[in-house]
This record gives sequence, C-alpha cells and structure tokens, in this order.
Amino acid sequence: MNTLNLTLFDLLNAPPDTASSSVLIAQLCAVQLIWLVPALLVVGWLRGSERLKRPLLEAFMATLLALAISYVIGLLWPTPRPFMVPVGESLLEHRATPAFPSNHLTIILTMSFSLLLHIKTRRIGAALLLLALPVAWARIFLGVHFPQDMLGAAVLAASVAGLVGACRGWLVAPFYHHVASRLYRWLFAPLIQRGWVRS
Repeated sequence: MNTLNLTLFDLLNAPPDTASSSVLIAQLCAVQLIWLVPALLVVGWLRGSERLKRPLLEAFMATLLALAISYVIGLLWPTPRPFMVPVGESLLEHRATPAFPSNHLTIILTMSFSLLLHIKTRRIGAALLLLALPVAWARIFLGVHFPQDMLGAAVLAASVAGLVGACRGWLVAPFYHHVASRLYRWLFAPLIQRGWVRS
C-alpha cells in the first residue's frame, strides 16, 4: 500500500476523539445519500419525458456495467479495507469485502458522468457529482475505504460512462425503443391512462 494513500487516509479518517454528531453526519452521508440514485431513476421514469428517460436508461446501463467490472476487480485484486489491515478508526460496521474500487462512489459517479454527457441532464449530473464528495469523504472518515478506492471508482466510472455513451446509437437507443419503453408502457398502462405517470 503506497505512502500517499496512507497519508491521505490519516488526514481524512476520524480522530479517536470524534464527536458523536460528526459520526452521525458521516454515517448519513456514507449510507443514506446513495438512495437518491434509485429515487432519481424511479421518479425520472414515472414523471419524466423521453428527453430524461433515455439518458437515465443510459446511465443505469453504464452503472450496471461498472458494478460488474468492479466485482471482477474485487475477485482478481481483493484489496483490504482499513479495518482489515487494521489502520485508523472504524466507525461503521461493514463486511470484510474487497475495498477497491468503492461501489458506492462507482454508482454515483457513473450516473453523474453519464448524465453529464447529455445537454438536457447536465444539471442533474452536476448535482450527483457534488453529492459524490460527501459520500467519498464519509466512507474514508468512517474507516471503510482508502482514498485509492475512491480514485479507482472515479476512473472506472468515467471510463464506463464514456464507453456506453459512445455506444448509445446501437446499444442504448434500440434497447430503449424496443424493450424498455414498451415494457414500461405495458406495466404502467393503467397509471398512464389515469395521467398519474407519463408515457
């Protein structure tokens, strides 16, 4: 483990005398903020227009691919979490799974970078990018990740978002028109007819 990674971890990890209020805020950032991503997907598909649904589908597909690659990386290169070494303070219960790259940050950043590729969703993408900062800080602060795990997530997210974006013409668009939108209209037909959700 390189010196810079450990030095940054020491700077960002919680000191032994951390106030309980700081720990609570960090736990909320580390665990709860991620739920804004599925909420965005659900609300965006139920209430959004095609201009929003297609970028959301692309971002969702990119995120699934990024998580699959993250899983393979974890199998091939199972790097330990700080509490497994052990170093620093551990203030959040977590299973001893491979740390690199951070799945939480991979999800948020892949969604963010993918949405930033579309003019109509750049504000949402920027908001998710800002959201990623407290999540990354909190998971290092609480001792479940090293800074290198966050860097790995950022590189993975940017790479996969760019790759799926480059393939949207033959991958995302046909899947949206022939599968996703048809399935959505079939499942939510009664709600669409009542005007409760958008077609």
